Amino acid sequence: MLSTIAPTNTWYLVLAAVLFGIGTLGVMVRRNPLVMFMCIELMLNAVNLTFVTLATAMSDINGQVVVFFVMVVAAAEVVVGLGIIVSIMRRRTAATADDLSALKG
Repeated sequence: MLSTIAPTNTWYLVLAAVLFGIGTLGVMVRRNPLVMFMCIELMLNAVNLTFVTLATAMSDINGQVVVFFVMVVAAAEVVVGLGIIVSIMRRRTAATADDLSALKG
């Protein structure tokens, strides 16, 4: 008979570390701005998972409040950042992150 194993806080923290590592690796390796943007969002979600896990472990709601604000900032980032990236990618289909440095004024 199979026994159910309840995930502990350590499992969630390890998952968050793996997700953050994948996001960091994606930002450092990939040159496509859209993929880099998604990797940054993955890193933000890993941090959110860490905040929620630690808030639950300490029976404190402050970590979950921080996650709410991070999600609001991430939503604003998606609206503005994704709009800019998509408009650049439409003009230059082969644009890389190195090409975006030309936007400096």
